[in-house]
Amino acid sequence: MKRISFILLSLCVSVFAIAQKTKLPVVTTPKFKKDTVNIKKLGAIPDGNSLNTKIINNAIEALSKKGGGVVLVPSGLWLTGPVVLKNNINLHISTGATLLFTDDKSQFPLVAANWEGLPQMRNQSPISATGAVNIAITGKGIIDGNGDVWRAVKIDKLTASQWKKKVESGGVVSDDKKTWYPSEAFLKASKGPANPGQILPGRDAAYYESIKDFLRPNLLLLTDCKNILLEGITFQNSPAWCLHPLMCENLTVKNIFVKNPWYAQNGDGIDLESCKNVLIENSVFDVGDDALCMKSGRDAEGRKRAMPTENVIIRGCTVYAAHGGFVIGSEMSGGARNIWVSNCTFIGTDIGLRFKTTRGRGGIVENIYISDIYMKDIPAEAILFDMYYMAKDPVVLVGEKRELPKVEFKGVDETTPQFRNFHITNVYCSGASKGIFVRGLPEMHVKDIVLENMVLQADKGIDVQEATGISFKNIKVISTDTKPVVDIVQSDKLLFDNITYKDGAELLFRVSGDRSSNITIKNTDASKAKEKITYELGATDKSVTINR
Repeated sequence: MKRISFILLSLCVSVFAIAQKTKLPVVTTPKFKKDTVNIKKLGAIPDGNSLNTKIINNAIEALSKKGGGVVLVPSGLWLTGPVVLKNNINLHISTGATLLFTDDKSQFPLVAANWEGLPQMRNQSPISATGAVNIAITGKGIIDGNGDVWRAVKIDKLTASQWKKKVESGGVVSDDKKTWYPSEAFLKASKGPANPGQILPGRDAAYYESIKDFLRPNLLLLTDCKNILLEGITFQNSPAWCLHPLMCENLTVKNIFVKNPWYAQNGDGIDLESCKNVLIENSVFDVGDDALCMKSGRDAEGRKRAMPTENVIIRGCTVYAAHGGFVIGSEMSGGARNIWVSNCTFIGTDIGLRFKTTRGRGGIVENIYISDIYMKDIPAEAILFDMYYMAKDPVVLVGEKRELPKVEFKGVDETTPQFRNFHITNVYCSGASKGIFVRGLPEMHVKDIVLENMVLQADKGIDVQEATGISFKNIKVISTDTKPVVDIVQSDKLLFDNITYKDGAELLFRVSGDRSSNITIKNTDASKAKEKITYELGATDKSVTINR
């Protein structure tokens, strides 16, 4: 009887521990009064030519002062300048309605904002809110940012006819004839110092005005807002990032479609920056840069803010074109933690799961739980941890040359980024350049990662560099290049448990580097490979234990 009681007690403790580990955050959703204002009844004209900015903003302002409700945009083509959401307002875009933002850039004044983790001057976002509570954008309509007039584009990313049309539309072409710019001012700013919009002493209003055309806005910018709902809407054609919640809390995103041209420069889907308590579900992304991206500020500014993105649930989402499907970084200097991603599909996405940072960022990314991920036709890596991010497109363009980063030890301080405690399970990929690529820093390895239950069909298998405490369990690697299937460089405390591979592989494991140690291989049949394991560049057979 005592034994049974002990077993039951142990079982209860185990279940409680699992529940604690997988306890999901609670996200508060907004509620609204039923009071409704139809912008058409206020005089707005849905002809795609008449500017309706004042009518829409006046409707929002007046209804908010009365306690809020629904501002209704009925079917039609509604041209407008920037729209500002206020407390307790649900902006409802009806089926058949398109809220089209004007291509007249003079309608978007310069404002102090935040771009890529730094305080910067930008053109006012088409839709924005600051310090608002209880806000929503809902409906089955479309919000179009008219982004083509704002963005530069490379000739390599367009067809010949698209390029010809773009050049004939106006703007200027670079001296090498490879890039189109919206204006001479844009081109000039692009050749100047990095982050020309950054708010710095000595830069006055005249300076920012001179490069205004370069300071592209994000389509939707929500700053320091609480209790937010985005549901049902198609957000498309953004000048820069599409959706940018910044320092927000209690955000729900459901059943939306985010659409940008695949060549859209900085055309991210959603960038959660220093946000807390977020649910993103059943949404589709087809964009020009990272799709589902977690950020928290850049370098010293991000560390000073010290607001991680945390308590995030992402489930049931589909990503088509994008640089990365689910992404953390590279601006993650405030950290990211407690994030759950499940039941997502990536099709044609450059990289499936993308975790990127670089020296100088600082920040700790930890407690990331990912499961049930399905991928097809991934041009680069299915899973990537990279601490040498170089701000380049993940897929090398034709004729482009890139050098590998120089490997050197540096001191560890607050500027040293960290990736640790990830659990990634049930990943299935049909087609990728590489199955798994882990690349840490000599002074700060990628640490404590569990990768299990996977089938990876790729050109190359597993590549692990500068990593510690990584477990690979129940992974089937079906790679074209099998020399080797698994490549290990300067890594330690690795476990390979039940690794299967294609019959007749040239080489199963290659271990390199005098710092490679404590590598365990178990439940893995090496007899189907022509060669089991080799040691190079200072590695020896003492670094590996093989359990039959």
